[in-house]
Amino acid sequence: MKPRHGLVLGKFYPPHAGHHLLVRTASRACERVTVLVLAASVESIALDARVAWLREAHRDERNVAFVAGMDEHRVDYADPKLWDAHMAVFEALLAGAGGPPVDAVFSSEAYGPELARRLSARHVALDPGRELVPVSGTQVRADPLASWCWLEPPVRAGLAKRLVIVGAESTGKTTLARELRDALAARGGVFAETRWVPELGRDYTLDKLALARAEASWRGAPEPGMDALVWGHEDFVEIARAQNALEEREARSGGPVLVCDTDAFATAIWHERYRGERAPDVEALADSRPRLYLVTHHEDVPFEEDGIRDGEHLRAWMTGAFLERIAASPHRFELLRGVRAERLRRACAAVDRWLAEGWALAEPLG
Repeated sequence: MKPRHGLVLGKFYPPHAGHHLLVRTASRACERVTVLVLAASVESIALDARVAWLREAHRDERNVAFVAGMDEHRVDYADPKLWDAHMAVFEALLAGAGGPPVDAVFSSEAYGPELARRLSARHVALDPGRELVPVSGTQVRADPLASWCWLEPPVRAGLAKRLVIVGAESTGKTTLARELRDALAARGGVFAETRWVPELGRDYTLDKLALARAEASWRGAPEPGMDALVWGHEDFVEIARAQNALEEREARSGGPVLVCDTDAFATAIWHERYRGERAPDVEALADSRPRLYLVTHHEDVPFEEDGIRDGEHLRAWMTGAFLERIAASPHRFELLRGVRAERLRRACAAVDRWLAEGWALAEPLG
């Protein structure tokens, strides 16, 4: 007979393949499963992010419920008082979630048997020797690069380092983004999956211009140029949201570095360029996670007209705006100057310095 109510418990800091194996196995073995996701305030990854990643990874396990809570107690399996403090947290969360008593505890950890005993349940030891999935949360936190293959798409998206190339019109942003993506992918390993996020604003502009010309043709009016386009505030909101959505999609299937040809932060500056004023709601769409911005300087690349560019006279202003806004943000940046090959070399060096710093994930409570 199946266990009526299985329990999986952990910090999931961050979730990895070993955690997912536990949840999937418990789901198949039990009538229902509760997964307690626990966090402490000293940790770097927010509890709601971990829960969201787990729910996405296990959306097909319909009999699994995720319950989140804070547990600020130290871990010492030899201390009965600390065990009592942890159990008070666990039992309160389980009571709040409802359901029958837990009769099976699934774990790959040393604490599993004692947890099961305290819950009057049976312990199901799944992979204590890490033979089925040779990875641990400690390993992932210490070296996400080496553990990347053990991470599910939502976790990859949450941990991917986002490199954003910004600059005025005709300053080589797209060329650099593609070349940098190719240079990283050529390194092989987890970098072979490096993705490039194109600038959606350009396609949006093409569509807007095409529609204006179709409408003019229908009316028998002269064909309009870029200067005839009217840019509304809602255009930039739509562009920023679409850019965010594409970025998230690419990050889920990519490597540890995501190369972005502009982002929502940059879209807010384009709003100011066309509308003459800042847009707090567009700025609010910018991702607050740390990013590295590479700013392509306008003086080293001649302006080339391509049919939709119309801001040669504003290139200096835009370079200054990008530098000013990024400097005032929590993000880091590097100004790229020189010929094409030199910019790529400097961009790769900046990425390597950034990767060498690691992810700086705080240690959990010990």
